Amino acid sequence: MTPLLATRINIIGILGISGVLLGAYYVQFVEGEFPCPLCLLQRLAMLGVALGAMLNLRYGIHTRHYAVSLVSAVFGACVSTRQILLHIVPGAGPSGFGSSVMGLHLYTWALIVFATVILLIGIMMFFETQFEDSSENRSAKSIGWFVKAVFFLVVLIAAANVVTTFLECGIGQCPDNPISYKELF
Repeated sequence: MTPLLATRINIIGILGISGVLLGAYYVQFVEGEFPCPLCLLQRLAMLGVALGAMLNLRYGIHTRHYAVSLVSAVFGACVSTRQILLHIVPGAGPSGFGSSVMGLHLYTWALIVFATVILLIGIMMFFETQFEDSSENRSAKSIGWFVKAVFFLVVLIAAANVVTTFLECGIGQCPDNPISYKELF
């Protein structure tokens, strides 16, 4: 695998994570479902996954950048698993926090995303040629405006996450089952 191919895979990964986070915002703002504290932690973990890939794009492909994404994905998988286990109620019919998407709750989809990230990073680590020090692997300058647009998208999503979390929780602890924006009303 060439460094250029690894760079493109990292861009696709960032766009995939961004799509998931934008989908969560769709559920929050269009469907009116407020994220719980565990949901907010899962969003943070997804931003951490994107951060590792962004480091690969900006500073070149390195194992330590994959490690940032990997640790974030493991943390997110733990939080998702915790939330799934909180809502397992045998014989109670449909249960869980929030509505479902294609039959699964968002936290179950988050676990699938985190498990996929862990698997893909593991596969990427098999290809040592992506770590070669070449002109393709030094920075995002060779890719140009598209990478900058991807970076801007992630920064915008992260900033929106900070603002909406503050509006929902204030400076204190977030409510277990949020029903409104605490700082707006």
